[in-house]
Amino acid sequence: MQIEIKNLEELQAAADKFIEEMGDHTVFAFYGDMGAGKTTFIKAVCRELGVAETVSSPTFAIINEYRGGDGNPIYHFDFYRIHKLEELFDFGYEDYLYSGHTCFIEWPELVEQILPENSVKLSIRETESGSRMIETAP
Repeated sequence: MQIEIKNLEELQAAADKFIEEMGDHTVFAFYGDMGAGKTTFIKAVCRELGVAETVSSPTFAIINEYRGGDGNPIYHFDFYRIHKLEELFDFGYEDYLYSGHTCFIEWPELVEQILPENSVKLSIRETESGSRMIETAP
């Protein structure tokens, strides 16, 4: 998967393309530097999936739950503030990541050991021209 977003006007079209390419996958791990656009892109994807409530980064809550247009939950994680894997066990991460519902994860590099084997790893980076490139990570 490779999606380039040259400006904010292209964001929703990029979200549509991402949704078309999601397939049967449910866990998406977004790697990227601070300010690369992870939260902004996840917001756009959630909007296209029919989420009506405000989508925001769960930096302090660690997880936000939304409802998609089909009524199913969408889980949005931000593991930036995780210091030990034990913190994930405390809130029962397995119930979310193995639920079969869509999960978007920011800062997955901090918890790679617990990611499901079939997680889709994506890299978001800013290019020299200022656009954002979203690519399947190795």
